[in-house]
Amino acid sequence: MKTRNFLVRILEAAAGICGCASPEREGLYDRAIADLTKAIELKPDDAEAYHYRGVAYGHKGLYDRAIADFTKAIELKPDDAEAYHYRGVDYGYKGLYDRAIADFTKAIELKSDYAEAYYNRGVVYDDKGLYDRAIADYTKAIELKPDDDDAYYNRGVAYGDKGLHDRAIADFTKAIELKPDYAKAYYNRSLAYANKGLYDRAIADHTKAIKLKPDFADAYYNRGVTYDHKGLYDRAIADYTKAIELKPDYDDAYYNRGVDYGNKGLHDQAIADFIKVIELKPDDAEAYYNRGVVYGSKGLYDRAIADFTKAIERKPDDAKAYGNRGVVYGSKGLYDRAIADFTKAIERKPDYAKAYLNRGATYANKGLYDQARRDWEQVVKLDPTGPAGQNARHNLKGLRQ
Repeated sequence: MKTRNFLVRILEAAAGICGCASPEREGLYDRAIADLTKAIELKPDDAEAYHYRGVAYGHKGLYDRAIADFTKAIELKPDDAEAYHYRGVDYGYKGLYDRAIADFTKAIELKSDYAEAYYNRGVVYDDKGLYDRAIADYTKAIELKPDDDDAYYNRGVAYGDKGLHDRAIADFTKAIELKPDYAKAYYNRSLAYANKGLYDRAIADHTKAIKLKPDFADAYYNRGVTYDHKGLYDRAIADYTKAIELKPDYDDAYYNRGVDYGNKGLHDQAIADFIKVIELKPDDAEAYYNRGVVYGSKGLYDRAIADFTKAIERKPDDAKAYGNRGVVYGSKGLYDRAIADFTKAIERKPDYAKAYLNRGATYANKGLYDQARRDWEQVVKLDPTGPAGQNARHNLKGLRQ
């Protein structure tokens, strides 16, 4: 199953939070920009006017203009820590992370207790995958501002990225204590619980997140993933369906729902979902692979072979795609092609017991019993107590009789 954390870490600063402004606020920003522009015309060395016009441009998402204004403000007032901070925010929104870090660092040099600068530098370190540095900055932000629910939340995300799930849970719990309606904190805590195998707690947190944010498509999706782990396919399907209603291009939800339909033997529904995944994501090797599996289950061998071939083209090292295409070739009596595919599968995964088992059966179908024996003996070595090993022993016993 595909489980993803879809959350976005937000740069929180006055200059840069855009997308939430109402038309009324947009009008205020436009009027502010006009007034500040006039002030600059009258007094070209007015650092504060550049500074606040940069703030307004940032609110409107005009990051290049905001950066230009903060740069001018810094030229006129080199010790303006907030101007460095806000310029760092706008660099962050443009994906210019190294520049953002440099500006946050300068802001901290000028103002050592600047909690927001530590926090936002942590966000950028997070986005660069530098989790230890991010955690250190979030920790400093928390020391300076102990009631900062977002700092706890983002530190929890970073701990989760490092696989430190207990620490992540503790931070999400603290964020929830500080902000009881924090839907994303419940959501991320649920992911941490799921990673620890605590599925009932995960489901409870997903449910709480959905109650707080009824249009939370990712919470429905991941609750579906958790139901899957518990084998509750009908509930999982219902959640994937809701996620799709909320987010019609949700390819992962279609994919997982298709897997569950396949698990329930609802082959036509599964095929329909995999077709949708392929429409949305034409290079998804797993969607072709799974559709091939379903076609094979329906006896549509040529379609299955075509899909396994597509999967192999997109993911040439996929041993299971070769293995399953080999099975279908064998079902069509194309034994040489089957043997070639099982061999390819073994090359890619030398401990692939099922590929040895099936290649041995195909050799036996061709009357090549010595090759069959060698393959089945290898299966016994690879899977001595498992089902493949048991089948191989049965087959070897048949050869001796």
